[in-house]
Amino acid sequence: MLQDQFKRPLRDLRISVTDRCNFRCTYCMPAEIFGEGYKFLPRADILTFEEITRLTRIIVRLGAVKLRLTGGEPLVRQDIEKLVAMLADIEGVDDMALTTNAYYLPQKAQALKDAGLQRVTISLDSLDEAVFQRMNGGRSSVQKVLEGIAAAEAAGLGPIKINTVVQRGVNEHTLVDLARYCKERGYIVRFIEYMDVGTVNGWRMDDVVPADEIVARIDAELPLEPIGRNYHGEVARRYRYRDGSGEIGLITSVTRPFCGTCTRMRLSPEGQIFTCLFAAHGTDLRTPLRSGASDEEIEQIIRQTWGQRTDRYSEERFELTEPRTQKVQMYHIGG
Repeated sequence: MLQDQFKRPLRDLRISVTDRCNFRCTYCMPAEIFGEGYKFLPRADILTFEEITRLTRIIVRLGAVKLRLTGGEPLVRQDIEKLVAMLADIEGVDDMALTTNAYYLPQKAQALKDAGLQRVTISLDSLDEAVFQRMNGGRSSVQKVLEGIAAAEAAGLGPIKINTVVQRGVNEHTLVDLARYCKERGYIVRFIEYMDVGTVNGWRMDDVVPADEIVARIDAELPLEPIGRNYHGEVARRYRYRDGSGEIGLITSVTRPFCGTCTRMRLSPEGQIFTCLFAAHGTDLRTPLRSGASDEEIEQIIRQTWGQRTDRYSEERFELTEPRTQKVQMYHIGG
């Protein structure tokens, strides 16, 4: 089994298929920076579906069993269902899911399911229209996302998970309503502590709502009890409703880091692998890939990169005397 310097195995591969997105969420792609004139990656620089599939097959051979397609917004990548079908044919993949803002799901859900996608995780930061539009840069309505969720459910892309980034003074007062909505419909909502991913979202610790506070808010109206993880390396702290009607999850990267069990590798749209969400630099696979390197040669690069891995940024965050000024942006490699 391939392991890093802390004996963490490679089990999860997150594939960012594009750096583009149709939303401008303040914690990821703030509109004042990513305006109409922003230069995204040229098409020629982005990996083809065949290149993504080849690299994925090699990484799966090294231990990855879970695939997650991300972006940017993965559904803005043309014919994404063709890539899903190609990845679904790789032997050894136990689970394949896609994270999306749901805007294009009404048109894409059934095709994705037919191609072999198993699940979707949908970003929805609030059911309150004003709050939601404030957080996504005014690019969509709550109703549009709910239509995408309905399409995913109708296509059988479940269980459906909802990702909610929580920011102090922005949406924490709407969390109970969202939890109740998901509870009534059998969706699993995961509340994510606002993280200092990238360098452009203006992150401050004062804007973080700790997971313990989130749990207390919900527990006061919808009683909860803690439960264990589904598998080694699962990042969410899980709680179930005491009445037996579902669960929620908490992603506690800030207040309770989980670096010690992190098993994730990330593949960027232009073919770099990153071994941490907060990494400053990746390892280029596109150049050897396009220069005729064999699978064995590419595998050796991946082995060496993971084998040297010592990342534990979330555990070190508050020990750093100076903030890290270089970090890959979240829209570039997914959350």
